[in-house]
Amino acid sequence: MSSSDNSASAAAAPPAKRARIIALTSGKGGVGKTFMSANLAAALARRNLRVLVLDADLGLANLDVVLNLHPKITLHDVFTGKNHLEDAILPAPGGFSVLLAGSGLVEYSRLTPQVREQLVGIIETVAPRFDIILLDTGAGISDVVLYSVSLADEVLIVATPEPTSMTDAYATIKVLATHQQRRAIGIVVNQVSRVGEGRAIRGQLQLVVDRFVPAMLPAGDTAPKLELIGEVPLDGAVREAVQKRQLLLEALPGAPAARAIEIVATRLAP
Repeated sequence: MSSSDNSASAAAAPPAKRARIIALTSGKGGVGKTFMSANLAAALARRNLRVLVLDADLGLANLDVVLNLHPKITLHDVFTGKNHLEDAILPAPGGFSVLLAGSGLVEYSRLTPQVREQLVGIIETVAPRFDIILLDTGAGISDVVLYSVSLADEVLIVATPEPTSMTDAYATIKVLATHQQRRAIGIVVNQVSRVGEGRAIRGQLQLVVDRFVPAMLPAGDTAPKLELIGEVPLDGAVREAVQKRQLLLEALPGAPAARAIEIVATRLAP
């Protein structure tokens, strides 16, 4: 085969497979975002997917607490060059992998050029090794949170029926639409008290978005479409699992909230 044939074969080769990157974020804390990230990862792993949860809540990480892990090596050690990235990727209960961030590290609460570069480098390195990467971001619209979300292919906003959560969810949607040109955003409504409440909340948010966001966009642009990916009921089993530092899907897989998370995973799985 000639060198030109080799070149043609190389050009025709399919690109290397890369993980789908999904950011889970929220307008406010306390809505169950990290709980959702961990249990959703377990549900996706059950579908024979290679899943990594990256704790992108730099500086205020608590994924290790939810999973009852005590890491000796964290992203902080990788960022500082103390340890290799491979050493920081840990197996988690539920059959998925995690990259845990250190907690209480003020230097990672600000988006410096160094943090930006390191975060991108890590994601680019691990993306070919997994099918799905879940970014468990911080809450709110800080620079670090928004930058973490910008690295994702898809965004899931976790909200609850509380008025403050809905208000902050709208604020997040508005920023993602105006600063990142997001035109499709998934919604997971946690702690619903009745079937259909999530659909109603998604509808309320869409009405507000349609009314106010277009005026903030370039002429001709449309407001983002919000898609309800799932609703998770208020369930005492969640509190029980959290207190025991166990995954709900492992401790009480038959609980209503666990079944609801399985439905979310089904809708997200390829």
